[in-house]
Amino acid sequence: MNLVHIVHISNASLGRLLDRFQSSFALGARWYVSWQFLKSGYLKITSWDSTLYLFQNEYHTPVLPPHIAAVTGTFGELFFPSLLVLGFASRFGALGLFAVNAMAVISYRQVLLADGFEAALAQHVLWGTLIAFLAVYGPGKLSLDHLLRGKHATPPLAVVTATRGG
Repeated sequence: MNLVHIVHISNASLGRLLDRFQSSFALGARWYVSWQFLKSGYLKITSWDSTLYLFQNEYHTPVLPPHIAAVTGTFGELFFPSLLVLGFASRFGALGLFAVNAMAVISYRQVLLADGFEAALAQHVLWGTLIAFLAVYGPGKLSLDHLLRGKHATPPLAVVTATRGG
């Protein structure tokens, strides 16, 4: 047995062991990133006057007027993480939350991109990375999406096309 074969066999064995933790890891990632945004949304909605002040004076939201940006931002911080916590419409929730995270960075760029605030920006990068992984790989087996997939299975696109004579 050569070294390449030994490394390959060892890596495959390790992969089989680690595969058992994928759903738990996805659940932890969903809950961790959701908690960050739910806390922020809760703070905004319970201190609405402060939220409006921040959107009028601190956050520089492109396109939307401050009041509408405050409402949509708060909604996004409460709605999309709720989907991820439940594991329902998770990819939709992840993409929506990714947009909320990106808008937060864009709207507060004068602070997040300033010297001395690298850790704050790194938090948003971490959250964005976790959210992107959830959008691409899905919520895992510990989710309503997985449970519903078995009950309401949709045939793959190739099967639908073949049955229609396409």
